[in-house]
Amino acid sequence: MDPGYLPFHPAPSTPSFRPPPGAVDAHCHVFGPATRFPYAPARKYTPCDAPKEKLFALRDFLGFERNVIVQATCHGTDNRALVDALRSSAGRARGVAAVGPEISDAELAELNEAGVRGVRFNFVRRLVDFTDPHTLDRIARKVAPLGWHIVVYFEAADLGELTPYLTSLTTKVIVDHMGVPDIAKGAHSPEFGRFMRLLAGHENIWTKVTCPERLSHSDPPYDDVVPFGEMLVSHFPDRVLWGTDWPHPNMKSHMPDDGALVDFIPRIAPTAALQQALLVDNPTRLYWS
Repeated sequence: MDPGYLPFHPAPSTPSFRPPPGAVDAHCHVFGPATRFPYAPARKYTPCDAPKEKLFALRDFLGFERNVIVQATCHGTDNRALVDALRSSAGRARGVAAVGPEISDAELAELNEAGVRGVRFNFVRRLVDFTDPHTLDRIARKVAPLGWHIVVYFEAADLGELTPYLTSLTTKVIVDHMGVPDIAKGAHSPEFGRFMRLLAGHENIWTKVTCPERLSHSDPPYDDVVPFGEMLVSHFPDRVLWGTDWPHPNMKSHMPDDGALVDFIPRIAPTAALQQALLVDNPTRLYWS
């Protein structure tokens, strides 16, 4: 573990909000254990181990029934920890992998059999080296026959540059963390308006209303992030997902209480119908159909 790296919360609180039956934590990770699943040599950070057993225990404690586990950059394109977690989940987890253009059809079929349903493209420069769009196109074409979607992680300042590429994709595209807006600019800023227009103009583009703890400029309960999530959920109720982002890699200011993050849900999805769509119907349609 890197010096100064913040490990996940050791004793999250019991949330007041109870998710509906079938609820999915649609964005979380597994790390290691490094003795069994070593971290990538070219990684930009070394986390604390966060194995499947801890993740599944947290799922049950918070009142969720299923997980979507997303490959993180510390494991590179070595998806063994992800696959091991999926195969240990008794069908209660699906995955989003990271792959290179050299991956074979047989390897993709094995990932698909394990429960992978998407591939992640990371454009955050502090986490990954630049990958040219032609390489990403090769990957997108390879996974298309499997019916996988593409998860993209970028920061709002890069949306203008990325828009032509994102809108060229014909599969479903899932944008991590509301497109990482600058919360200080407000939900009615031109910057966030650009993201709202992207979703409004392209019905294949979804987003995760996740990570208030990363985006906020204030302390918990992250009041300044509520208008962003609420706006996305109300405008696009059938194209939003929610997740904990456990174990919260690379948090600098504090380590969030996962129970408090669950209590954030009704603040952005205030009705039972919106909660059902966000936590059950949308992820089920995307990952278990």
